[in-house]
Amino acid sequence: MWSRRNRLLAVLLLSTAFTVDLLFNILPKLQQQQQQRRRFAPGQCPCDQLRARSGARPPGSAAGNDSSAARAHWQLSSTLSKLRQLFSHPFYRVQSLTRGLGDLLLDKDTAVKYYDHKAKRANRKRGRSGIGTGAFYSSQVYLASNWLRFHLAIDRYALYPRSEPSFDPLLEDLAALGISEVDYTYDEKALRGRCNCKEVVKPSGVHLKLLLKFQNFGKAIYKPMRQNREEETPEDVFYFVDIQRHNAEIAAFHLDRILDFRRVPPVAGRRIHLSKEVQDLTQNEDLKGSFFISPENNVCFYSKCLYSCKTEYAACGRPQQLEGSVSAFLPDLYIAQREQIKNPWSRSYTFADKAEWETNPNYCQLVKRTPPYNAGGRLLDIIDMAIFDFLTGNMDRHHFEVFTKFGKDGYIIHFDNARGFGKHSHDDLSILAPLIQCCRIKKSTLLRLELLSQPGYQLSDVMRESLLLDVLSPVLTEPHLLALDRRLRSILRTVWECVQQHGGADVVTDDVGDAFDVMDFNSSVLSR
Repeated sequence: MWSRRNRLLAVLLLSTAFTVDLLFNILPKLQQQQQQRRRFAPGQCPCDQLRARSGARPPGSAAGNDSSAARAHWQLSSTLSKLRQLFSHPFYRVQSLTRGLGDLLLDKDTAVKYYDHKAKRANRKRGRSGIGTGAFYSSQVYLASNWLRFHLAIDRYALYPRSEPSFDPLLEDLAALGISEVDYTYDEKALRGRCNCKEVVKPSGVHLKLLLKFQNFGKAIYKPMRQNREEETPEDVFYFVDIQRHNAEIAAFHLDRILDFRRVPPVAGRRIHLSKEVQDLTQNEDLKGSFFISPENNVCFYSKCLYSCKTEYAACGRPQQLEGSVSAFLPDLYIAQREQIKNPWSRSYTFADKAEWETNPNYCQLVKRTPPYNAGGRLLDIIDMAIFDFLTGNMDRHHFEVFTKFGKDGYIIHFDNARGFGKHSHDDLSILAPLIQCCRIKKSTLLRLELLSQPGYQLSDVMRESLLLDVLSPVLTEPHLLALDRRLRSILRTVWECVQQHGGADVVTDDVGDAFDVMDFNSSVLSR
């Protein structure tokens, strides 16, 4: 027979187990389901948005002419299918090389052990600070999280596979999962508020952004909305002082996925309640102290750095809600070290001086003789990055990062794209300098670019459809979408000029073997 004390102890243990399950399993799943219903409620479905833009009527609605309604419905179905057709194309279904254990970035057992230790350490710290049990971390929740699945899928070929079941749920987590803690980013905290206003190029910590932490060990960078989508960067503004745009981060992720580079960490749009989800959740007194109410009764906050800790640099909600981009963190540097490397085609970042590549037309020959660009695929990856940046209009690519584990053949991670999509009316060909000067391109990149120039797979159309899936849609204005097609034609024209000058064999590097040769698609550049 159990004593009364044992019965009470059993009840206490069962209550504790139920509370932990409720906090860490049931509530997060309910939040995700609620967000999905909100995303795909009537009037919010991507189909409905695209239908409204195309002028098509929903099925069963009144129509003055049955044939015109049928044509509109056919046009809608055709437009909606372009993204699906693109990802179903053989170019996007080519099997990657057989992946061995050494090709994966992380070892699962090592990652789980690391985060279990981190959970215990974080909980001890929170216990000393007197924070309630609802804010404690659980490594068991991390084991079932989409963050872990994303991290374990990273390999030497891309940040994520083409078909990863947990990928779309991860985007939903970024857009909806409950936030447990908010702080300044690590680089901003490292500055300790000290910034030199005389510096032309300000360090990354001066830009207004926040670190979001989630209950399941997920972490992300939040960049708030600073500019309306319809605004263009003024002509007199230098690239290194241009504003950072949240919608550029979102659009860059979708473009990178469409190009099949898969080198931009997952990004989703999100609306955040500044008081409830930032001010109330942060333990950083400096961040709390930066909040104020504007003359329009909007809640605002500003950066810690002295350079921008003024109300005129603040980000403000309407009145509490503020949209922004949420970018998923890569694995911690302790278990997945990265190396930061200066871009050989980095700009001078001064008002008057020019970099060597801007004055020396033979600059690429110097780069080709310099390790690691004299062997392997690093130079071709830089050219991929230049093509990507030219499409977005991003001139601010001074450094790049690679995973240390994969060595000189590791791909370049396309970090920090917030200075893209600033000007839709201007194309800066200097961004294409690596392609223009080296006249080299991967065969896989060229064929996909040519495919995206075809009417059935038009880049602007598939981007428009892809961006409809984000909760902040429309992410880009129509002029920015159309600029993608114009810039794509400029890239293909540059490659064609290189082929005319050097021959296709010297320009196009075969990185896929005969995988594409069996497909019924002739390169218009190579067949001219």
